[in-house]
Amino acid sequence: MSIDDNEYSGKRVLVTGGSKGLGLAIATRFARAGAEVIVGARSAPPETLNATYVPADLSTPEGIITFAAAVLADGPVDVVIQNAAATSANAPSVDIPDDAWVADLALNFLGIVRLDRELLPPMLERGRGVIVHISSISSHFPQPGQASYAASKAALNAYSRTLATEVSPAGVRVVNVLPGFIMTEGAAASLGEMANAQAISLDEMQQNIVTHLGIPMRRPGTPAEAAEMVAFLASDRASWVTGAEFRIDGGIIPTF
Repeated sequence: MSIDDNEYSGKRVLVTGGSKGLGLAIATRFARAGAEVIVGARSAPPETLNATYVPADLSTPEGIITFAAAVLADGPVDVVIQNAAATSANAPSVDIPDDAWVADLALNFLGIVRLDRELLPPMLERGRGVIVHISSISSHFPQPGQASYAASKAALNAYSRTLATEVSPAGVRVVNVLPGFIMTEGAAASLGEMANAQAISLDEMQQNIVTHLGIPMRRPGTPAEAAEMVAFLASDRASWVTGAEFRIDGGIIPTF
């Protein structure tokens, strides 16, 4: 099946965390393909993005119910991209306080479960829809200091596979995307701070991270590359794909 520039024409696509970084790249990709894009985030996306912005606090049950009601007020959603996430701590596992564990699980795992709970019924009623959960290779390849974040993403992986077995018979697909080292604006800013602290250039810092992670392709990925995978998986070109995990990591995790 060929790629149609308007393959999402007439479809409503929700992207959480879509105002910047990977989420913005995903929202941009779907808008370019003709979708009616809804961005849910704490801050508004750039005005250049052709999308409807709905403010969202996805860390609390009340915030999710309010957000979902606003989204569904204009009709059901065809594609849901659950991208919103955060990490609350960077510390050894035994030093991570309870509130950091709770915060990471509340947004990265329970927030996704709760939003699915609100948005799935119309999909099941219509017998069609796609849900894409954005996880992370940290769920399989955690780095020191990432325990709470990695655990929340590992829980998301297990939930996604289970949900797929439950809703796929009704015509709703669920897939999981696990990005690796993606050079978003936020990642570049963090690397810039690290580079300044070590008195080296940003390019040198980037290459140090690539070497540390052992990326066979010897570079980080771009948000556009990850967005392209998401656009494919949510499309009819992937109509027999459900319950699967797809890594986009430049080969960090070998395929056995």
